[in-house]
Amino acid sequence: MKVAIVGASGAVGQEFLRVLEERNFPMDELVLFGSKRSAGKKIMFKGQELIVKELLHNDDFKDIDIALTSAGGGTSKEYANTITKHGAMMIDNSSAFRMDEDVPLVVPEVNAEDCKNAPRNIIANPNCTTIQMVVALKPIEQLSHIKRVHVSTYQASSGAGASGMQELEDQTEAIVKGEDTKVDAFQYQLAMNLIPQVDVFTDNDYTKEEMKMFNETRKIMHSDISVSAMCVRVPILRAHSEAVWVETEAPVAPVQAKEAFAKADGVVLMDDPANKEYPMPLFLAGKDEVFIGRVRQDLANPNGLTFWCVSDQIKKGAALNAVQIAEYMIKEGLIK
Repeated sequence: MKVAIVGASGAVGQEFLRVLEERNFPMDELVLFGSKRSAGKKIMFKGQELIVKELLHNDDFKDIDIALTSAGGGTSKEYANTITKHGAMMIDNSSAFRMDEDVPLVVPEVNAEDCKNAPRNIIANPNCTTIQMVVALKPIEQLSHIKRVHVSTYQASSGAGASGMQELEDQTEAIVKGEDTKVDAFQYQLAMNLIPQVDVFTDNDYTKEEMKMFNETRKIMHSDISVSAMCVRVPILRAHSEAVWVETEAPVAPVQAKEAFAKADGVVLMDDPANKEYPMPLFLAGKDEVFIGRVRQDLANPNGLTFWCVSDQIKKGAALNAVQIAEYMIKEGLIK
């Protein structure tokens, strides 16, 4: 089993390395690829020094079985054929192929079997906010069909990669020292602020991030579900949070929902209001699961539930989900 990481120097690329090591992923060789700027960089993996190769249009992927790619949509589109032409399975973390009909969009806890139909040898990793939400929605959907979702996200600086996290740290330090802050990764200063814009605006005044949650959720869940999202960038380093309102066809009692969450794959229920137990990003960065709390009846809708969920954007929202896809495909004999 020979695995490649494309975009090895980036925040998600580095998380790929950690996840592969943590899970003792079954492989014989790991090859790292990056931009011309990253080529030659030395990266340690399991005590071994690996050198990043420049991503080029050549036959470097001839013997690769799985390519985990996170180098941006433009790079994914440009190099997709180079990566897959010899049979490698490309599991792509960008938005390049997510809505293509012939590319599965997969969250293993929700629709793993979609991996079995990947005619282009490409499987798309969904957007981070969508991933954690659909993991939370699946147990509810199994109780009663979900018609509508309203969601407000509270997205960490990690959503903009390593540069976003660094900018938040630099701005916080500058404020403490009484110095001017520099703004580059986000639209405005993020430290001591909230920015109600993630990605660019579309014609309907929703951002691309908000529209991803609408479109991707329907594709993953094979559903007519409608999602109305408000995505907000918040001044924390890692782990996104979401406040979710769900309307189902038949009423679902909070106790039923909690039981379903407690049994669901990839979910941890943290819901004990009397003891102030609920998920918070400060304590959950670096964890694998989607953590759910504050489960209760929606007072504005007799068929409604509302809950709060937190998950690490770089881990489950990106690298871990991709590695779980690869693990499922190996287990099912789709990659040998």
